[in-house]
Order: sequence, then structure tokens, then C-alpha cells
Amino acid sequence: MYPAWSIIFFTVISGLGLGLANCAIFGVVDLTEPLHLFIFSGLTFGLIGSGLISSTLHLGHPERAWRALSQWKSSWLSREGVLAILVLGLLFLWFLCSFLYETPSLLFGFPLSVLIFATVFATSMIYASLKTVSCWFHPLTPVCYLLFSISGGLLFCISFMTFFNQHVSGALQFLTGTSILIAWVVKFFWWQNLDSNKFSSTLSSATGLESFTEVNTLMPPHTSENYLQKEMGFVIARKHAVKLRFISIFFGGLMPISFLFFLDWVSLVMVIASLLHLVGMFVERWLFFAEAKHVVSTYYS
Repeated sequence: MYPAWSIIFFTVISGLGLGLANCAIFGVVDLTEPLHLFIFSGLTFGLIGSGLISSTLHLGHPERAWRALSQWKSSWLSREGVLAILVLGLLFLWFLCSFLYETPSLLFGFPLSVLIFATVFATSMIYASLKTVSCWFHPLTPVCYLLFSISGGLLFCISFMTFFNQHVSGALQFLTGTSILIAWVVKFFWWQNLDSNKFSSTLSSATGLESFTEVNTLMPPHTSENYLQKEMGFVIARKHAVKLRFISIFFGGLMPISFLFFLDWVSLVMVIASLLHLVGMFVERWLFFAEAKHVVSTYYS
């Protein structure tokens, strides 16, 4: 599939922002200081909002994006949009209540956290529900999205805490490092499934001649590249894909974990760790689209 940077930015950054919001809801970060609360809320809304806005840039008519919200009964894209708007509204109330009065209890926070996870899940299901892309149509796809949102949010939360000289417990350090490790282990199994997955449909089976002979195309179906070839026929060389996988794991997983457990926790170190993780995530998400093959590509092979 063609890796559109607007969609890559959307899935990475909005997931990170939602993970960061969960850290505030469960009291991982101390937001009793008004300045800390103001900056943290601005960072959270900035990440979620910029991600959602970027998702409209891939549309032919971004000004009509609001129409997608009406199809929530059948479309995961629509459900994700509705959930995101609902979460943003409730998050605004949560941060406003924290600023004017006190941090809301988990009686309000827990349902909001469920909605946040549901939003990330809905984002993943935009792709995981497509039977025509076999590597996406897998139970591990939403698991990867959820784990990367959680681990990225925790890592950025620690960066925020060290920047403002807040205490970071050993339990939070262990939880963050473990969540990053688990996320990449699950991603490794997702990649294994991709490498072993083959299309069940072929030119021979599509024409009903599978039992007689192997079918090949004599001429391309179009004299020039069309929309399907551009959007669905993107191909990345296997050797390049393997290199980029190692790069994504190195920057997104190994480096942040090393910084967490083997370096002194100063603000600059953790900010660098978070930025390296972000680089790894962008590479991982680029590969998520670049390595995916739509079944229509069989027709153009």
C-alpha cells in the first residue's frame, strides 16, 4: 500500500496523545501545579488534535470530512471520528475540573480511559477490518496499536516528569520498559505473520482455471498508472524492509529501554529517548503501510 505521511502522522501522534492522556487520568504524573497541568494538557490536546487534523489531508475533499461521522453504524473510520470527538470533549472537562477544583476520581476517569482505548482500537480496526489486505486482517493489528499507544504515552510521561523534576518511581520505570518490550515482541510476531502470509486468491483461481493451468497476464490492464496502482500497488524490496525493521526496533525499542535502565535520568536524556522512540514509530508505521499488499495487486502482477 502507498504510505501516505498524513496517515502515518495521524496514527502515530494521535495514539501517543491518547496514551499520554491515560497517564494523567490514572495519576501517573503529578499535575497539582497549575503550570504543569497547563503544559501537560496543552501537549496532550496538541498531539491528539494535530493527529486528527492530519488524517483529513489524505482526503480528496478534506472540507467534507465531517460527513464520515454519520456512518458510525457500519464504518470503523466513522466510529473512530465520533469516539475521538467524544474523548476530546470529556478530556477538556477532566482537565478543566482539575484546574478549577481538583483531579476527578476514577469513577469519572475509568470510563474516560475505556473510551480512549476504544478510540485507539477503532483506529486500528480501520485497517484490521480489511479482508482484502491479509496482513492487516489479523488479531495482532489492534493489539500492536494499543500497546504502542500505552508504551509511548508512558515514555513521554516520564520525559515530562524528569523535565519538571518530578519523582519517577522504580515501578513506573519497570512498567514503561516492560510495555515497550512487549509492544515490540508482539510487533515481531505480526511481522512473522506478514512474512508467512500468502494470498489465497490468484489469477488462476479468479478465472476458475486453477485445476488446469497457471494463468499469467499477457498485457497490463492499463496503458498508464491508475489510482489502484498508485494507492494499492506500492512495493518495497524485501532487503530494504528488513533493514527498516531493524531501524524501527533499534530507535523505537532498544534505545529507549537502554536510556531507561542504563543512563542517569536527566531531562535531556529522557527527551532524547522519547524522540528516538518517535523516530522508530514513524519507521514502523511507514512499513505497516509499505509492506501491506492489497489483493487487487494480484490483478496487476
